[in-house]
Amino acid sequence: MRQTQPTRPIAPTRLIALLVGADQELHALIATLLEESEFDVIECDSAEAALAVVAMKGNDTAMVVTDVALAGRLDGVELAQNLEANRPDIPVIVMSADPSAGASELPDNVIQLGRPWRPLDMLIAAERARRAA
Repeated sequence: MRQTQPTRPIAPTRLIALLVGADQELHALIATLLEESEFDVIECDSAEAALAVVAMKGNDTAMVVTDVALAGRLDGVELAQNLEANRPDIPVIVMSADPSAGASELPDNVIQLGRPWRPLDMLIAAERARRAA
């Protein structure tokens, strides 16, 4: 008689939210909010790093949250434009203390959050991204 090994339940894959920018305190708050919304969070310092993660993680990337000002060659507006051109299925949230910073250059489907923002605003955006994925 052949014995079978018990099967392990496969853990569901959590979707990935990318946080792009250098503000560690702000990212800690956002990461906590997103992790409570069933996302895994990957932090990147630059748009270039975020694009590399998107290329590696593919369809597991559910949303990108970025500051306008970033280290590296690209800023948050250019990151949003790149994602719109190459991965329009990934929702993007762009945060800025100056609501007019790059606003005219943002793709139409990008959510812009001015600082200060309410945690509820981030949770609503995360829930929309989770449902879209």
